[in-house]
Amino acid sequence: MSENLMPEAFTDTASPGRGQASSRFRVREFVRWGDIDQAGIICYGAYVRFYEIAETEFFRAVGLPYSILFERFDFWLPRVQLHFDFHRPALLDDLLEVEIWVSRIGRTSLRMEFCIRKVGGEITAEGYEVVVAIARKNFKPIPVPPELIAALQGYRAEL
Repeated sequence: MSENLMPEAFTDTASPGRGQASSRFRVREFVRWGDIDQAGIICYGAYVRFYEIAETEFFRAVGLPYSILFERFDFWLPRVQLHFDFHRPALLDDLLEVEIWVSRIGRTSLRMEFCIRKVGGEITAEGYEVVVAIARKNFKPIPVPPELIAALQGYRAEL
């Protein structure tokens, strides 16, 4: 793993942000040249990349990397909602910490919350995404597999 992407789990009940998860998963990533706009600050669309990094490493950390998850359950998890609240600008080469946790597990969906902050500093953005479990053969919603629900329990905090 590269030294600028350091996944680790931690417990933090005092962190500001959406919900109060007892345990959040965290990754760190730098704001890169391709993330900034002409004003020199992170472009709002670049936050999707940070969400995806956190989400990918989160599933890997709970023992179900995408390479295994999709084959084992024969499904996909497409995003059906993506929401951001922007608080402060992040600049080129800022090291950001992205926290992710599960705030809701529905019959066929998961809602994952994100809190992005400068390492050692202020929150730059918060948000969430909703993914829906769909069968790969026909793209119809299916129940979230119990094994996946069990794997996510340590990072779950209902809103």
